[in-house]
Amino acid sequence: MKAKLSSIIEVQAPVAVKTEEPKKKPECYGVFCLTYDLKAEEETKSWKKLINIAVSGAAGMISNHLLFKLASGEVFGPDQPIALKLLGSERSIQALEGVAMELEDSLFPLLREVSIGIDPYEVFQDAEWALLIGAKPRGPGMERAGLLDINGQIFAEQGKALNAVASRNVKVIVVGNPCNTNALICLKNAPDIPAKNFHALTRLDENRAKCQLALKAGVFYDQVSNMTIWGNHSTTQVPDFLNAKISGIPVKEVIKDTKWLEEEFTEKVQKRGGVLIQKWGRSSAASTAVSIVDAIRSLVTPTPEGDWFSSGVYTTGNPYGIAEDIVFSMPCRSKGDGDYELVKDVIFDDYLWNRIKKTEAELLAEKKCVAHLTGEGIAVCDLPGDTMLPGEM
Repeated sequence: MKAKLSSIIEVQAPVAVKTEEPKKKPECYGVFCLTYDLKAEEETKSWKKLINIAVSGAAGMISNHLLFKLASGEVFGPDQPIALKLLGSERSIQALEGVAMELEDSLFPLLREVSIGIDPYEVFQDAEWALLIGAKPRGPGMERAGLLDINGQIFAEQGKALNAVASRNVKVIVVGNPCNTNALICLKNAPDIPAKNFHALTRLDENRAKCQLALKAGVFYDQVSNMTIWGNHSTTQVPDFLNAKISGIPVKEVIKDTKWLEEEFTEKVQKRGGVLIQKWGRSSAASTAVSIVDAIRSLVTPTPEGDWFSSGVYTTGNPYGIAEDIVFSMPCRSKGDGDYELVKDVIFDDYLWNRIKKTEAELLAEKKCVAHLTGEGIAVCDLPGDTMLPGEM
């Protein structure tokens, strides 16, 4: 009987046992593929909910400075864990892996996830902040109209991706140039996301203007407030010395050299990036990264009483009489909730308003130049002048 039972056991087919593959996060990198249970970790019980930050052009020089500031807690705070979602291209994917390796080796406790990819529809999934840095630089002999078209196509596609997969309240900061019109293209291709959530970076221009005023007045730059950059991130931009203050006093009462303010100061701010390239052969990647940090912090930190900051935002409904339906740098205040309101208590004189109208005309012409990318018909490119971007030669 025992032998018979043994025989029966030997001929039975083994029962197939299904084993599930361990789940991995899509496109995650290295140690960041591990799952962290924040609730179970005693040291993280006071941390906030993880936020997703997408960065395009993540293998570039600006990102090389920015990503480590984000991961360190410098931007969103020492109790705010983050996930970095890094977008590159087929050409930059190896470099992107190198970036992820450096982040891995830096042991940032707040950096809980890193994912890399080349498809914005995957990388932008659930993004709550999108920092759009990647863009083609203007090459030798390239007309500004050509740059608008090439980069406009990138930002049209990224706008569609954000519209499809990002958080409905995603905050978007466009850095890739020409950033004002790229931001307009992006928001027009993302109709389900509030237009107010899109920003073009003009904070570096504001920082440069504060520095020049401080140097001229012989004070430290923390004494300069209420600085506005009006208009386009180009050499038509308008650094506003009429409303700015030094130690709480209007600039024109501290610096009485009107000729310097109208000519030398304005030109120094407009062309600072180009001068920097001449000096050491590189663009201002580090200071741009700092200005992105400043721009984000201005939205997540309450604006000091009586002060404001500059950002390129959607003009529809603005109180100044600036043309609607473009992205134009204007003075903003925030309660620290990621949103902002436009400042109403500003003054204009003829000099300031005439400069504003000039940069407005440039942006309206750029808008016509990309009509095919914003769903507004056939593009007609008749730019008022081939102005340079601040970092161009």
